Amino acid sequence: MKNTIAERIYDFLKNFPPFDVLEKEQLLKIASQVKVTYLEKDTFIFRQAENPGENFYVVKDGAIGLTRIMDGEEILVDICDEGDIFGLRSPIQNNHYLLNAKSKEESILYAISVDILKEIIETNDSAHKFLIASYSTNIRAPYANGSNAQLFANEDVLLSNKSNLSDIQTAKYSKHPVTCLPTTTIQEAAQIMCTKRVGSILIVKNKKPVGIITDKDLRIKIATGLISIGKNVTEIMSSPVITAPEKITVAEAQISMIKNKITHLCITKDGTPNSELIGLLSEHDIVVLHGNNPSVLVKELKRAKDVNTLKYIRDKTSDLLNGYIEQNIPIIFVSKIISEINDAIIIKAIEFSLNEMENQPPVKFGWLTLGSQGRKEQLLITDQDNALIFEDVPTKDYKKTKNYFLKLAKSVTDKLHIIGYDYCPADMMASNPKWCLSSTEWKNQFNAWITQPTEKAIMMCTIFFDYTLLYGDTNLVSNMTESIFKSIDSFDIFLNFLAKNALLSKPPLSFFRQFVVEHDGENKDQFDLKSRALMPLTDAARVLTLAHNIKDVNNTILRFQDLAEAEPNNKELYLSCIDSFKILLRYRTKQGIKHNDSGRYVGLNNLSKAEKLKLKGCFKPIKDIQDLLSVRYNLAQLS
Repeated sequence: MKNTIAERIYDFLKNFPPFDVLEKEQLLKIASQVKVTYLEKDTFIFRQAENPGENFYVVKDGAIGLTRIMDGEEILVDICDEGDIFGLRSPIQNNHYLLNAKSKEESILYAISVDILKEIIETNDSAHKFLIASYSTNIRAPYANGSNAQLFANEDVLLSNKSNLSDIQTAKYSKHPVTCLPTTTIQEAAQIMCTKRVGSILIVKNKKPVGIITDKDLRIKIATGLISIGKNVTEIMSSPVITAPEKITVAEAQISMIKNKITHLCITKDGTPNSELIGLLSEHDIVVLHGNNPSVLVKELKRAKDVNTLKYIRDKTSDLLNGYIEQNIPIIFVSKIISEINDAIIIKAIEFSLNEMENQPPVKFGWLTLGSQGRKEQLLITDQDNALIFEDVPTKDYKKTKNYFLKLAKSVTDKLHIIGYDYCPADMMASNPKWCLSSTEWKNQFNAWITQPTEKAIMMCTIFFDYTLLYGDTNLVSNMTESIFKSIDSFDIFLNFLAKNALLSKPPLSFFRQFVVEHDGENKDQFDLKSRALMPLTDAARVLTLAHNIKDVNNTILRFQDLAEAEPNNKELYLSCIDSFKILLRYRTKQGIKHNDSGRYVGLNNLSKAEKLKLKGCFKPIKDIQDLLSVRYNLAQLS
């Protein structure tokens, strides 16, 4: 006989996660065992501190308020409506309830036994992940040591076991590298390489790597007759060597090779040149391990002769990004690799422009990337943000010098535009005379922003404080950095204004846990992922690292890592901010790839319940970090 009640329950549950991913027969079995409960308004389902029941609940109709009693006051934690799951945590852990659950209006609930829950977890991976997410977003102490579910803002939870994770696997290196002593002659070393059939040989002293010779060295330095083969290997070896630890991942190895423009990494016991050599990792080893290698793109960059080739490589980089995102590669590795390639493209564009100039630069200079580019968080192609600093010159030479660098900057920004980086709508580019300044001018500019913290000045600080030297003289930028921190030390109330600015973005969720959306304009009713979620974390990390005098660290994740070390008492909060930032950055990237835009705005109607839950799980650290800033800088008193 047909069970019509079970069929109706089935028709309802199949529209909501995790039930929407179950097989029909499995879901029908569950539906046949559901207990239907009708509740009058203000009826308790369970109370705080009660022992757990055998069921968790799904809201069929109505609304359920979840509250917590603290210091005699009842605090609303969440409101569950149609399709929401609650009462999950306590039955799983067999601990007392941490919240009250009470109907806010007439409601109908489906009660499902814990035994059925266990069956779902054991038989369906997608359902498992959703239930973990649901569980994690309502844990008692999200930052407590030993918590198994940090707000679901945990990259590891998102990674599928079936994903191709070669980039985060430990790289396989040669454990028996061919070596020789510093006293070995070049001829002897070449003979060893021929006998062993290898393209490189390491020079070791006291078991420690001091240099390396490759086939390329023999071609350039020996075959050309520049150096006699009777000389010692120290005459032609590359030194010091670049080293890495035994557990280096494929992605980390790729990044190191790209950054240092090398093809071999020496593996040592502690990852430094001062410990025993244990292996050698070559570019070929990585190519074998992982066919889609960004190093190949960098090699193409080195051979590039025109801007169109750079555009082609940037397009290929977008394909690489798409693949990484599809494979669920951790976003921290993705951002490192994509940023290094982006940087290499920009550097090549600068070199093209320098070659086109009639004369060499009259003085030393530095090319700075700003904003998300400077933080190495720009995965999708957006507009340019850059600046130029040049060495101080006598007054009589200033105009001529500046005009030279403005011409250079215009050439570079035009090339970047062709490659795919749009011109900045606000003209925050090195081609703007405002942002092409001498060393002293930049120091004075930053000092003015710091000591006269108007709304506009603070806004400029949020952009220009995240600078990174991409090309040119390091001393110019180091001196500018020292000047900035000196200005902050002498006018420390500036940090209060910067902290206040970090609180301008409203929390992502309203009081009743609804997404805060845009109320007007072309993005009306959409959620602003950048300003509501990512920027508050970025802004908070910036002001807190400045307060700790942490220099030369612009990346948001790295900033929070340093803060976790500087403030052990807030370590769990900062680590949760890292996790949330990773999730949000990945989600924005996926949105941008999907819609071929910046990924900034998200239409809530296009989100599944599971996606909404996942995002909500990332929002609590935002509120907590803003609360920390408010208290620390006494922002309630700041007019």
